[in-house]
Amino acid sequence: MEYNAVLKDLKAGKFKPVYFLQGEEPYFIDEVSNYIMHHVLDEGERDFNQSLLYGKDTDILTILNEAKQYPMMADYRVVIVKEAQELSRTIANLHDYILNPTHTTILVICYKYKKVDGKTKFAKDLKKLDYIMLSDKIRDYKIPEWIIAQGKLKGLTIAPNAAMLLSENLGDDLSKIMKTFDKLLIVLEGETLVDEKTVYKHVGVSREYTVFQLQKALAKKDILKANTIGNHFGNNPKNYPLVVTVSILYGFFSKVLKYHALNGKVSQGELAGKLGVAPFFVKDYAEAAQKYSMGKLAKIIGYLRETDLHSKGVGNSTVDHKELIRELIFKIMH
Repeated sequence: MEYNAVLKDLKAGKFKPVYFLQGEEPYFIDEVSNYIMHHVLDEGERDFNQSLLYGKDTDILTILNEAKQYPMMADYRVVIVKEAQELSRTIANLHDYILNPTHTTILVICYKYKKVDGKTKFAKDLKKLDYIMLSDKIRDYKIPEWIIAQGKLKGLTIAPNAAMLLSENLGDDLSKIMKTFDKLLIVLEGETLVDEKTVYKHVGVSREYTVFQLQKALAKKDILKANTIGNHFGNNPKNYPLVVTVSILYGFFSKVLKYHALNGKVSQGELAGKLGVAPFFVKDYAEAAQKYSMGKLAKIIGYLRETDLHSKGVGNSTVDHKELIRELIFKIMH
C-alpha cells in the first residue's frame, strides 16, 4: 500500500481489516491512523467501538481480544495500536489473525521508525495481503519539491526559493511543515502566493544569512555577497558550523560537476533524476556550470575536502574557522 492510495480509499469508505503502518517517517503513519480514528466511526459510536492501545502498555493477547470483538450498533470496530514497535519481539504473533481477521474490525498497527523483518512469513503475508504501508523518509533534496506539492493541495503556491528556504529552516519535520501551511493560510487571509518575503515575515525564519544564500552567491560568482556571508559565518561559528557549510557546498558543486558530465548526453527531463534534485532546481546547476569549468570544479572539490580536514584539526593545529571560510571562498571564486 502507498500513502496517497491508502488515504484515497479511506476517504472513499473502502476499508481493509488490517493496516500495518511501518517505516522511518512518522508523519504518514500518523496521518493514516488519525484519519481512521476520527472518520470511520461517528462520535457517538466511538465510546463502545474504538480502542486505543499503546505498545508499551499492552500485549498481543490484549490486541487480539480487542480485535476479535464485534461492533455494537455500528458497522465497524476500530482498534489502533500506537508505538507498536515496542512489541517488536512478539508482533509476529499476530500472524494467525492477519490470515483470518475479523472483517468488522479495522486493526491499525503503528510500527514507527523501523520495519518488520521482510524475510519472515509474517512480513511476506502482510505484503501478499496488501496490509502493509511503508512510510519512508523523504530524501533531503526532495523536501522542497514535496513542500511545493503539499502547498498546492492546501491551496498555496509556493515559490521554489521559498520552498528551499522552508526546507532549510524546518528540515525534514513534515508535521512542522504542514502546521506552517495552516498558519500561512490564516495570516495570508485569502492570498495564495508564498515567496521568500512571505516566509521571512510569517514563518519566523531568521533574516540572517544561510548556507543556501552562500551557495547562491558562489554559484553566481557574487564576490561581495559571498564574502559578506562568509564573514558573518566566521564571526558566528557556533551558529554556522564549518563542517555543515562544507558538506552542503560539497553536495552542490559535486552536482554542478555531474551536470557538466551529463549535459547533452541525457534529456533535460532525465537530468533532475540523475542529479538527484527537483526538476525546477536544474536551472541553478545549469547557471553555475556556465560560471565554473569542469577543471575548476574538480579543484573546488579538492578545496572543500581540504577545508573539511583543516576544520577538524588535520594539518592545522590552530583552527580558525573565520580564516578557513574566507580562504575557501577566495579559492572558489578566483
